[in-house]
Amino acid sequence: MLNLERLRTLDAVARHGSVSGAADGLHVTTSAVSQQLAKLEREAGQQLLAKNGRGVRLTDAGRLLADHASRILSQVELAQADLEAQRGHAVGELLLGAFPTAARGLFPAALVGLRREHPQLRVRLEEMEQDEAVPRVVRGDIDLAVVLDWYNKPLPVPDELVKAPLLDDRVDVAVPADHPLADREQVALEDFAEDEWISWPKGEFCHDWLLFTLRGKGVEPRISHKADEHPTQLALVAAGLGVAVAPRLGRGPVPEGVRVVRVRPTMCRHVFAIWRADADRRPSIRAAVDALRTAGAAVGA
Repeated sequence: MLNLERLRTLDAVARHGSVSGAADGLHVTTSAVSQQLAKLEREAGQQLLAKNGRGVRLTDAGRLLADHASRILSQVELAQADLEAQRGHAVGELLLGAFPTAARGLFPAALVGLRREHPQLRVRLEEMEQDEAVPRVVRGDIDLAVVLDWYNKPLPVPDELVKAPLLDDRVDVAVPADHPLADREQVALEDFAEDEWISWPKGEFCHDWLLFTLRGKGVEPRISHKADEHPTQLALVAAGLGVAVAPRLGRGPVPEGVRVVRVRPTMCRHVFAIWRADADRRPSIRAAVDALRTAGAAVGA
């Protein structure tokens, strides 16, 4: 008989492309992965991995068994979802991922609500950007992720995932207190054609959105500084080093020396949850979405 956990290990190697990647995804050591694979090879009676430079590759038998493992694990997840749905209670463990402002602005209240309403559910949160979160949900490394897209730039979501809207996060522009537009009630992005911008790192979804949006309005953005976190961006704005997009979710107190002005027409980010379709019947997924929507409603109130 083939051991399910060893099949899970082989599936992780196939998905991540390496023993070390599988170990990270499974939260175990590389030694543990190697031991599981050695035992699986003995069970299968065939070589599943071959050396490939400093790494490894799947043999033909390894790829064949990995394909079966993926289908088997999907069926196991469906069985677990059906059992959880049959019980009708949110129980077990739920692994969640979220981009930083959602982790800060939504999850404290949502996690407290889940703990209160579903004491038998163990929930773990990991902060991550969505270019990491989406493939991890697809692979089954996490159960649900909170991600975003922009009003004018949708985020592609794979067909095997389900999505549910949580809230629309309105976006302002943060400027230094002595900026000529600091006292305006509303501004247009075109008003900042001559300003220097503080953005997210190159390659991130929000950075690409900023370039796309400004260029769509005939403005070639001058990006002077890049920072992952909004508090860092606001600190740079306070120092007079540029202007920045300022979403309201998870913003916290605006530092001294910064003014936040509304944008016309309104800009917003669509925040939503995604999970695998084969887990759609799990009460724990539904409980998490409900808790996140409740937290989102409080943010927008």
